[in-house]
Amino acid sequence: MPGTEVVTVFVTAPGKEPALALARQVVEESLAACGNVIPNVTSVFRWDEKVNVEEEVLLMLKTSAVKSPALIARVAELHTYEVPEVLSVPVEDGFGPYLDWVHECTSGEAPPAPSVEKFDGRQ
Repeated sequence: MPGTEVVTVFVTAPGKEPALALARQVVEESLAACGNVIPNVTSVFRWDEKVNVEEEVLLMLKTSAVKSPALIARVAELHTYEVPEVLSVPVEDGFGPYLDWVHECTSGEAPPAPSVEKFDGRQ
């Protein structure tokens, strides 16, 4: 399977507000097309020679493979953690119009968001 040239960048953050601020900044800068903030993530990790358990949020950013290095660098620059978790994972397949939209958003152009009307449960 050839892939899509789209990646998802996973970032943990200390809370919802820092994650939202980070997502807004990188979307405004056209480094990411979209960010999803997922609350209530419990992380277990080794830091300062001890095992820690922390409540965090997970930020999922979608971008083009070409913009991924710049996005990773910008997240590292803006993040409050000394060593933030920033992982880029290739998207192997997806809905064509959405993948096209990700590419358009991260090319510097400002296309309209894809329609989600038929998926909105509030109708």
